[in-house]
Amino acid sequence: MTKRLITNRSGALHSRLGVAAAVLLALGAALAPHPAPAAGDPPVLGLPIQCSLGSDCWVVNLVDLDTSKGIRDYKCGKNSYDGHKGTDIAIRDLAAMREGVPVIASAAGIVFGVRDGMKDVSFRKVGTEYLKGRDCGNGVTLRHPDGWETQYCHLRSGSVSVVKGGRIKAGQQLGLVGHSGLSEFPHIHLSVRYRGKVVDPFVGVQRKSQCEAGKDSLWAIPLRAALGAGETAIYHSGFAAKAPKSEAIRAGLHNTKILPKDAPALVLWTDIFRIRKGDRLRLRLVDPEGSVIAKKDFVMPKVPVRHVVYLGKKKKALSWPVGRYRGEVTLTRGQEVDGRRTYKVIREVEIQ
Repeated sequence: MTKRLITNRSGALHSRLGVAAAVLLALGAALAPHPAPAAGDPPVLGLPIQCSLGSDCWVVNLVDLDTSKGIRDYKCGKNSYDGHKGTDIAIRDLAAMREGVPVIASAAGIVFGVRDGMKDVSFRKVGTEYLKGRDCGNGVTLRHPDGWETQYCHLRSGSVSVVKGGRIKAGQQLGLVGHSGLSEFPHIHLSVRYRGKVVDPFVGVQRKSQCEAGKDSLWAIPLRAALGAGETAIYHSGFAAKAPKSEAIRAGLHNTKILPKDAPALVLWTDIFRIRKGDRLRLRLVDPEGSVIAKKDFVMPKVPVRHVVYLGKKKKALSWPVGRYRGEVTLTRGQEVDGRRTYKVIREVEIQ
């Protein structure tokens, strides 16, 4: 453990149709090693996590570029929180965390700081006193040429696989995604610094374009479209025999693919990040014959950054007809004349 492992805040937390091609290109770039930059050049960054963007991991928080008490991300939006110094990429739930999702080096470097052994638990449960001076949780700091650093925070307890002074290749595993430090959900927080100052990897050191990434982004070129696709995501959806609590959903306890035919109800649930006020949400529950047996359409009010919505139908007969039921969740943003964005997921459950 080293006190020099610089700490950064991260925490409080999306995917859109039409980025599949970009995601496929991004994956190859993310996992392939990048050549070490020459002295004076910024590092070229690959994805710091081994996952499929928009499928089982999502960018959920960006660097806050507002130096006051306000919030402003590089797109002039509010997909961040006050003082946030990195990019957060989240995984689906605690079940995915337990299975193990590798954190990998975005660029080649030398290990400068390491911490491990902190608990994987929401900071709200352990209190800020436990985290004092250790907001990063379990983490690794890499040094790169000419004063560049990358820092990887909130790794899973006991997973850090590198030691101080070790030479690391781009794409080499550093540990696993965890839930340690100042964190409310399992994710990797990547901070980038140049000579001690925070740099937003989407814009680089000298920002030349307002409200967009610009040409000086540090991300590898094939990654940029996928990473910039947006921070709204229908994170997860599924079925349960009754409306589950959000905490249980995020623990991965309601990922069942089968329900008994005597279940008291059939409930479609969905967990969404960054719904905006005015977004239109549509939920549909479809039986094995293709008939819509329950539906809900509404315009969203202002809700928390991460929000769970339910659609349910109670059992009326002695049992449900056996077969495959389908749940559809569609979020629509904007007007047709201005261009709409649509996010959609379909989930199925077998009743037997």
